[in-house]
Amino acid sequence: MKIALVHDYLTQKGGAERVFELLCNYFPDADIFTSLYDPKRTIELGDRLVQTTVLQSLPNATKYFRLLAPFYYPAFRSLNLQGYDLIISSTSSFAKSVRKAPHAKHICFCHNVTRFLWDTQTYLREYKEFQTFYPFLEQIFQAMRKTDVMYAQEPDLYVANSSTVAQRIQKIYGKAAVTINYPIDTHQFAFSAEKENFYLAAARLLSYKRVDVIVEAFNRLGWNLMILGDGPERKRLEAKAGKNITFLGHLNDLLRRLLLAKAQAVVVAALEDYGLVPIEANASGTPVIAYGAGGVLDTQVPGKTGLFFEEQTPESLVAALLKSRDLQWDYAQIRDHAVNRFSEAVFFEQIEQVVQNLCAQGESRSVDRLSIPSSISPSRSAKDEGSHLHAV
Repeated sequence: MKIALVHDYLTQKGGAERVFELLCNYFPDADIFTSLYDPKRTIELGDRLVQTTVLQSLPNATKYFRLLAPFYYPAFRSLNLQGYDLIISSTSSFAKSVRKAPHAKHICFCHNVTRFLWDTQTYLREYKEFQTFYPFLEQIFQAMRKTDVMYAQEPDLYVANSSTVAQRIQKIYGKAAVTINYPIDTHQFAFSAEKENFYLAAARLLSYKRVDVIVEAFNRLGWNLMILGDGPERKRLEAKAGKNITFLGHLNDLLRRLLLAKAQAVVVAALEDYGLVPIEANASGTPVIAYGAGGVLDTQVPGKTGLFFEEQTPESLVAALLKSRDLQWDYAQIRDHAVNRFSEAVFFEQIEQVVQNLCAQGESRSVDRLSIPSSISPSRSAKDEGSHLHAV
């Protein structure tokens, strides 16, 4: 079977790119395609040939890749993938639009619906330089939304990283999806049953991450809080933080592992599509105090691996933190939960089932007629999801 792996653009190293790196390692003989490639700023692909689109030839394209949004669909449509039996796309936007041969199958690992089109205001809050151009951009986005939905019909099967994303795929694109939770490398995390007198937040310091809620809650409690990560919100957050709160910026992997293992709990206030930090905390034997919506509903077991708070407010978080101190956490059980459910071995076992199942269906293009393995969660009804489309 000849396989093509396709990703939106390889110009950065985020969660979606790390998943694509796993796919590339798992399919070492597959050919790799993307719109733009900057090997110095993205995942490690060794000596693998990465085939790009005509956009690669534009000056500074990899640096200003967001400005090229209207041109990605035709760029991906122009890729010649007619000689492939299986196409696996990894996308938050454009790669799902590739053409395939009539006999081929296309599995789309959809990290989210195209966020700048369907959750424009949240997206622009992060990239404030685009706010001035919003009236003009909105006209372009209206046309692009129709194109996005049209090309979203191309894949034979959608795989979502969480039930939340699966619901969005159903709601926006009208396509059913199976949910396979993305893994972590469980060997990269240290376990400790001996916790120290501090809590930990690890996030990019962006407005939607709601680190402001965490800071205010710990200001009120006076408990020690360490914050990992950097971003445009850092100065504002530091200005309002008490002396019990320490901003650490980016740390090396060794120190990060140590903090994850030694914290009383890891605190998450964002509505995440999926979120790897809660799983990384659990793999370190550390419970999670999280806003109870989005991806944590797939990854956390209330009272066993963490606790949820109901509103993104300091009051709600303070109540959950106080409650967490009354619980007897089984740190070994927390780690076992993460290792048994979110390892790479489990992830690829599920992928193998999906690939084999799809390829066994002949020319069927409907996920509804697939026999979805019982170990993989089907998406819930789109009506169960709220109206918000927050980012990973």
